Amino acid sequence: MSCAHYSPPFETLVNAVDSMPIYGIHPKSTILPSTPLFTLLLSHAPLFPLQLYALAAHYDIFDLAVPTSSHLLAFPLSRLTDEVVERMGATYLKRLFFLHFGRAEALKRVLGPPPHPHPPTPTCDFQSQKGLSRAWALATAYLAWDVRPDMSTNSLESALRPLAEHLSCDLCKNALNDRVKNLVVQWSIVKVGR
Repeated sequence: MSCAHYSPPFETLVNAVDSMPIYGIHPKSTILPSTPLFTLLLSHAPLFPLQLYALAAHYDIFDLAVPTSSHLLAFPLSRLTDEVVERMGATYLKRLFFLHFGRAEALKRVLGPPPHPHPPTPTCDFQSQKGLSRAWALATAYLAWDVRPDMSTNSLESALRPLAEHLSCDLCKNALNDRVKNLVVQWSIVKVGR
């Protein structure tokens, strides 16, 4: 039976889950994706992501931890307290670190290649196209320096689209637009929950 109509505060829900073992109830086998308690807990993920992730980790509720972890992408891991780390446990702490590091590395990887050069034309030869490659390398190096696992596709586009303003060749502009579109697609399919 759902308790959502009572609107219990998050702390009350945590206390209730922590009390389950006292009564012989195993949270892992009770809090399943199809249950009202699972849905109610997950509704608190945007406001209490760290506490909910630690709760899910403590009871090894993987199905709750995964969607909650996507709300932790902006959380600086250096702010984890010893108490939260202990409650979370080594396995889920490792998963959280790997999520952050994996997304950062994936972003660096997808940023790498510059736009494809086009065949030389009378107004734009390979030498002229090197300018676009250099501008791409500089812009992506700036992004890679401040890489964050929660970087939005809008941030990427706003950093890279202005490169077209300095191009006079339509083929180079098209190549840049295609590369930015491809980058946005690749970044948007990188896993956000682990």
